[in-house]
Amino acid sequence: MPPDPGAAPSSRPKALASWEDITPLARNEWICWVESAKRSETRSKRIGWGCENLEDGKRRPIDPAPFGRPQRSGLATANVPSKTDYKM
Repeated sequence: MPPDPGAAPSSRPKALASWEDITPLARNEWICWVESAKRSETRSKRIGWGCENLEDGKRRPIDPAPFGRPQRSGLATANVPSKTDYKM
């Protein structure tokens, strides 16, 4: 297991190209996600999975939308009353 998750893509040229293309913030998300694993086996799996996903062009380890950013489907404003709901 590499001591640094950023070192893992160096042995896989396509993953390395993706790693170098993503922003420093995205790299930090990958590193934090790998290092948040409690067991070394889980960390190793995450490094392997991460390299595969970087090769496939995935830029983030997780989808940020479920964690607070509203979807663009209109659900964020579903419970907001319209002007016609107010009585004056």
